[in-house]
Amino acid sequence: MKKLLFALLLSISGNSFAQNYKITYLKSSNGSLLENQDAVWVFTNTNQTLLSSENINNQKATFPFEQTNIDRKSNSFYQTATLNQSEVIAMKDSISLAKQTFEYLNDTKKILGYDCKKAKTIVNSNTIEFWYTDALKVKGSPVVLGQNLGLVLEMVRNGNFVIAATKVEKIKSFPIIELPKKSVDGLTYKDLLWKSRFTTINVFKDQIINFSDASKSNDSILRFANGTIAVRKVKFPEIKIGSQIFVDVTEQSNGDAYDRTGSFFMIPTDKELSFLNGLQNGAKTLPIYTNGNGKEYQGVVTTENYNPIVELMRFFTPFGVKQYNYLELKNKTWADNVLYRQDISDLRSLLSGQEVWLGINIGNYDKGGHKVSANITIHTEEESKIKPTQIVPLFCTNNIMEMAGQEYGTMFNNDKGLEVTFTLDQPMKNCKLRYITTGHGGWENGDEFVPKKNSIYLDGAATFSFTPWRQDCGSYRLSNPASGNFPNGLSSSDYSRSNWCPGTVTNPVFIDLGDLAAGTHTIQIKIPQGLPEGGSFSAWNISGALIGE
Repeated sequence: MKKLLFALLLSISGNSFAQNYKITYLKSSNGSLLENQDAVWVFTNTNQTLLSSENINNQKATFPFEQTNIDRKSNSFYQTATLNQSEVIAMKDSISLAKQTFEYLNDTKKILGYDCKKAKTIVNSNTIEFWYTDALKVKGSPVVLGQNLGLVLEMVRNGNFVIAATKVEKIKSFPIIELPKKSVDGLTYKDLLWKSRFTTINVFKDQIINFSDASKSNDSILRFANGTIAVRKVKFPEIKIGSQIFVDVTEQSNGDAYDRTGSFFMIPTDKELSFLNGLQNGAKTLPIYTNGNGKEYQGVVTTENYNPIVELMRFFTPFGVKQYNYLELKNKTWADNVLYRQDISDLRSLLSGQEVWLGINIGNYDKGGHKVSANITIHTEEESKIKPTQIVPLFCTNNIMEMAGQEYGTMFNNDKGLEVTFTLDQPMKNCKLRYITTGHGGWENGDEFVPKKNSIYLDGAATFSFTPWRQDCGSYRLSNPASGNFPNGLSSSDYSRSNWCPGTVTNPVFIDLGDLAAGTHTIQIKIPQGLPEGGSFSAWNISGALIGE
């Protein structure tokens, strides 16, 4: 890092015809100085201005960091971003400074002994005030805004955030940045700088999820259930406690016109059997759950030697986005794809420092199917006082292997519903059940369209109940070009549903379970599942993981 900074920073040039200044600025909010801040350092003379910082100059800056060099003669500037040890980018802007406009006010005051005038501007609904002086015959500002006012000694945003000069010094020589070879346009610069602030793990890129005998695995991605499931192994770095972790999935139709259940999931492999065994050897090789209704459900609950999948995200495809955008309606501009993005920071301990199997599934019987991309981003935060958690996968009735014969989640037609017994080797405090639930099936009288109460029991005692229901489905009409339209003026995608809409994510519900003692416990889920109607039937896709300290 030191060699890189010296290579970037500072080639020294003396100028006997211009006085050089260094101004130090500190930031404060609501009247209090920010703690542990990196002081802004501005170097300026009549020819140029450099925006830098104390840490950059002392070789203590953390990546990424920026510097800005203003050329007074051309009224343009270069911004340089050091993204990491080996990557530096730059961009030139010859337009922005000339476009800045200000309201000049009559207010005056002294700052550090210099007479200052006041100017004001509004940017993105923020009122920004500048106090500047002409006494030193040079220009500069702690930010790009206000560079041509004079020498800005104080900047105030919305009356409560202040960047104020604490020292003005004459210096003999002026530091300048040697521009790197890699120069990019402004949008690319901002994009690369933004992406350098977090870690991106690319899991799937334009992956086809379809139903076809021709679907094949390759060296990195395994495909199962006639191509409706894709799985790959991914290595995660250590993730600091308190960091934010996000999943994003992008989907578009590659042929399928219908709304389908999708899942982005992790396969625990810490026991003798895993869901991966079922994918490789068939659903019938997974542990069987029965509740007396005459059916066998494969791989849905934890056992002594098996853990079910953990759903990172449950999502639902819309009706034919992209592929069917040619179905025009007046004043409707269809989306090109759907982006699903969700915070999964609560699952950190399953991922941090681990090599895990991740999979994606969209249940469909279409040869073209769907095209998906999936990423996980890690946004590091300072170590927090949040206590580390442990996670116990408990159940998942989402029949991800539907196209390979896995039974639908119809066990709720029996009063026993779904019952899971698990054993804790040690006590867990502040336990929560991370619970995802969606109702499916039937027509107008099926559980997809009829509100049904979900009841959760812990060790035989009623603990929590609610009715999962979405009434905002009409908000996503522009992602549903192939949705059917009815005589009453509604589209199929408009109708309220049991906790999902075509084109949305279903959020987990976190159910407080309190402190659990070491030993054996039972969780039971009851839902008044509707009866079959002709050839249609109702089912519930629920999944749950125990999270506790």
